[in-house]
Amino acid sequence: MVPVLFFDPLCVAPYSAQTLREQGLGGSEATTVRVAEALDAFVSQHNRTRAEGRYLPPAALADVEDVIVLRDPRALARVSQLFPRARTHLWVHDRIEPGSSRSRWFKAAAPDLERLQPDVICVSEYQRELVAATLRGINGCQRLRVRRIYNPVDDRLVPDGSPVDPTKLVFFSSPNKGLLFTLDAFRALRRSIPDLRLCVANPGYRQYPEARLVGVEWLGSLPHARIIAEARTALCTFSANFVIPETFGLVFAESRAVGTPVLTHDCGAAREVLGDSRQVLPVTVAERLYEAVLHRVALRWRAPAARVAAHFGLFDGYIERIRAWRNGGRPSVGPDARFRLSTIVGEWRALLSP
Repeated sequence: MVPVLFFDPLCVAPYSAQTLREQGLGGSEATTVRVAEALDAFVSQHNRTRAEGRYLPPAALADVEDVIVLRDPRALARVSQLFPRARTHLWVHDRIEPGSSRSRWFKAAAPDLERLQPDVICVSEYQRELVAATLRGINGCQRLRVRRIYNPVDDRLVPDGSPVDPTKLVFFSSPNKGLLFTLDAFRALRRSIPDLRLCVANPGYRQYPEARLVGVEWLGSLPHARIIAEARTALCTFSANFVIPETFGLVFAESRAVGTPVLTHDCGAAREVLGDSRQVLPVTVAERLYEAVLHRVALRWRAPAARVAAHFGLFDGYIERIRAWRNGGRPSVGPDARFRLSTIVGEWRALLSP
């Protein structure tokens, strides 16, 4: 193996390539597996107690030259004690902006950031700009290098000619990323287009508000191969999310790679990843006000408000776009060379080269 180690101080449970093959796994963890496997690097996780090939409990390891800390800069102190001679890097996946809770992690770690001077790796230009702005406001962090390396999509993910079901929409993001609003929008879609159905799955480490809703199929936590198979046959990936903007949007990139367009909002990195205005809708003031009022309301109590909002046209943009796509206007999409695993691994190797 190469003398490179990824350290995850935040994962909910230990994971490995076997986890990715056999069960649901979040985007950050899945990306770590793909990059580490392609680089032939080690992965250490804060809550792992036994070794599984390259996946190790946290402990010193001889000859490691580069350590990449995932997401939390506060872990740099521990890593520098375990690997005092290694170069350190910080790979962030979350939304970090001035004044946010994540920015406070950076302020708490400012002495270690200043001492170690790690490269900060972001997963999109959208995220990189926010992180750079955050660091400019923290003493000792202004000179840190902030760079972008996209999350990878397997080179083998390409359209395969699977038949498209015009009645099928899919939502495969973490449920905190706009699932409740998406379900409200789907209610309106279903009233206008009664044969539509929405298949919902999630990475498995967050509970979603499963309930009996007409046209909604709850698939639970699915392994990656099953997610891809479901996405291939869908009219689109439907994610009416502006609640927590995507810093990359791996679900979007993979959906696009297999030939399935995405219908989402123009926020976060969505436009950067999709590169197509037909797949993004603007976020309106009315939508933000609606969600600001209802964001703590349980799914079963949102239906009356959703019906009133639909009466006043809040969800008309989705209805018009889905109708158009069913009537021959569905975008033709495919893999994006920027996100190919082979390309991304080359960028990681260039970063880690002496």
